[in-house]
Amino acid sequence: MAIEFEPVSALHFWRETIVQSLRREAPDLTTRQMAILLTIYLTPPPHTVRGLAKALNVSKPAVTRALDRLGHLELARRRPDEGDRRSVLVQRTVKGSVYLNEFADAILAAAGTAQPSPS
Repeated sequence: MAIEFEPVSALHFWRETIVQSLRREAPDLTTRQMAILLTIYLTPPPHTVRGLAKALNVSKPAVTRALDRLGHLELARRRPDEGDRRSVLVQRTVKGSVYLNEFADAILAAAGTAQPSPS
């Protein structure tokens, strides 16, 4: 299902989504952190630092820094891959699932209040 927006309407929708998210008193995530978190939760595991870097076309150090923050917030966790000690697995957490479910609710709330583009 595709949703079609005029450019200004899309910006109003995104703004309202961000505002709804701010009202939740949830942690503020950077765009990179949110992209990594969404990738972890919306694509099938296993996830590795190397795989996330490749999927998002960002450096491994950038993924590591984002995962440091996500780990501190308990939205994701890392652990050594028992099968390949050179690799680090990235796992989902209950707190991360709750965070994204509430963010999805914020998106739905924004969809109900987004302003149409001017005619």
